[in-house]
Order: sequence, then C-alpha cells, then structure tokens
Amino acid sequence: MSEQEKELRVLRDQIDSIDGQLHELLNQRAKCAQRVAEVKQKHQGEAAAVFYRPEREAQVLRAVMERNEGPLPDKEVARLFREIMSVCLALEEPMRVAFLGPEGTFTQQASMKHFGHSAHNLPMQSSKDVFREVQSGGAHYGVVPIENSSEGVVSSTLDLFKQFDLKICGEVEVPVHLHLLVNKGDSLDEIFKIYSHEQSLAQSRSWLDARYPHIEKVAVSSNAEAARLAKQEGQGYAAIAGDMAAELYELEAAVSNIEDQADNSTRFLIIGDQDVGPSGDDKTSILVSVPNAPGALYQLLEPFHRSQISLTRVETRSSAKQSMFYIDFEGHSEDQLVAKALAELAKESVELKILGSYPRAVL
Repeated sequence: MSEQEKELRVLRDQIDSIDGQLHELLNQRAKCAQRVAEVKQKHQGEAAAVFYRPEREAQVLRAVMERNEGPLPDKEVARLFREIMSVCLALEEPMRVAFLGPEGTFTQQASMKHFGHSAHNLPMQSSKDVFREVQSGGAHYGVVPIENSSEGVVSSTLDLFKQFDLKICGEVEVPVHLHLLVNKGDSLDEIFKIYSHEQSLAQSRSWLDARYPHIEKVAVSSNAEAARLAKQEGQGYAAIAGDMAAELYELEAAVSNIEDQADNSTRFLIIGDQDVGPSGDDKTSILVSVPNAPGALYQLLEPFHRSQISLTRVETRSSAKQSMFYIDFEGHSEDQLVAKALAELAKESVELKILGSYPRAVL
C-alpha cells in the first residue's frame, strides 16, 4: 500500500465514523420531532394541531447560518437543515402544498425550496385554484407568484386576496435563470421554433433578437408546457425554461442563463389559514382601499413615516371611485410601532385587510 493510500484510508475511516455519528443524531432528531407531534396532539387535539410553524423554522435556519464556521457556505448548510426539517416534519404530518402548475415551473421550484423535497406538491391550473384548494382544506399551504424583478407585480394574485380569506405565511425568492433547451443531439443551427411563457420571452428578448431574430417564438401557458411541447415535437423545436423543466422532460441546455437581466428573480408568497407569530425578522402585507381624493396616498403613508417603519413595496390598483393599495413593510403586526401605525391607518381607510405577518425569506 502506497503512502497516499495509507493517508486516504485514515481519512476515509474518519469520514465513516463521522457519518455514523450523523446518522445516529439524525434519528434522534426525528424521534424528537415525533414526540413534538404527540405533545401537540395531546394538548391541541388531533384535528386542530398545527405542525408547521414558519416563524420557528425561520429562527432555526437563521441560527444555523449564524453558528456556521465553514468551510461549507452558510446558505448551503441552511439548505441541508431545510431538508432535514422537511423529512422530520413529514413524520409528524405529510405536508400538502398546492402550487401554480404544471410540474417543472419556477413556482414548483419555489415550493421545494421553501418546504423541502418531503412535502407533497399538488400542481394547480391557476392561482385561483391554489387559493381554492387551500381554503377548502385540500392543501395545507399554497405557493403563488407575487412579483418579478423585471416584470413587476402579479396583479391577478393581488385580486385573489380580496376574494379569499387566507393569510400570507411566508415568502420565498427564486433566481430566474432561463436556458435555451433542445432535444438531445440537436444543433443550434437546426432550430426553427421556440416555445416559452410570454414573460420568459420578454425576459430574454434582447438575447433572442440578437441570435434568433427570424425564428418563430410561440408563447404558451408555462415554461414547463414549452419544454413538454419541444420534447413532443422533436428535432428543430426548442424551449426557454429553467432547470426543473429541463430535467423533467429530458432536454439539454444548449445555452444557459440567457435572461437579459442577470439578477432576475421572482418572489413567491406562501398562503395558508394560520396567523404566524413573530420570528424576529418579519414583514407584513396589507390591502387598503380608499376613495379617490387628492392626498389619499399621503394620508395612508403618514402613519408609517411617524412610526419610522420601512416600506418595501407599494402597489396601486385604481377604479373610477376608489383606489386599492397593496403595501409590504418591515415588522410584525404584533410589534408595538406596527400595531400603532395599523390602528391609525384603520381610521383613514374605507377597508383595511391585514394579509399577514411572516418571516422574511431566509434562503
């Protein structure tokens, strides 16, 4: 045995020993999670027990990153713990999560990033179906897009919050990396039709105009549907989509990261029927409706200014008689200053709907 083999043998034995300790600790954690479920069922009742606590999960993940000493990057360690918590939570109760489908979309990617791979993902045909599935109890939570860094807010999602009595329980941000997907063995010179969602076509317009100005681009219902069509129709057909769609339909990324905006990302909301407690680093979202009048927006924003609360988004929807404002801001509704600002706001508005307070995205 060479000196190299001797040194590697020692290191591999150490790795095997560490793996054994990790395995034992993982099982201990899983058993503890099962006992947590038993305590909740005992005191809350089996039907009423709440197993998933977004604020507790956010605190755990933040603590993981704070105590990390490397060499693994903070977020990579947090993702490992995210999956450990997902598996342990599945022992308490399998999580059913509705998302805007079909499979292979960025919304499913957001769901898996937030809930881990042990949650049961349920694809829905529309965001309205996601809301309906959660409100009916068919799913514990739902995942819907709310804004894109280049395309702006998703207005249809805002409208659904007026129709349904659901809460925002969390948020997740997903970097949008678009690839030109082709069938295996296809040449870039053979492409004569490209499928994609209209937003993805818009987000990669400069790249497409520079490289494929005369090729037909067809907008379809989703990037996953674009990948499915490219796979189904075969040679010469391509799609613009992400990694999940490429993997699902066994397509190759002929050119990666073709989005025009390098830091393009989409923010998704987690919706459910529970109020989320403070985590220590939270956001709150509200809907406010007021009659159209000069200075209406100023009156709405003044309480936040007085309480020194930072706004992260203000979106306006106007009709002939009134305006609706969607407002995101830092802090939890139970915080003293936030509660004071909301009380003042309630006096000024025709309608104030608190959509939810929830942990700021960790990963």
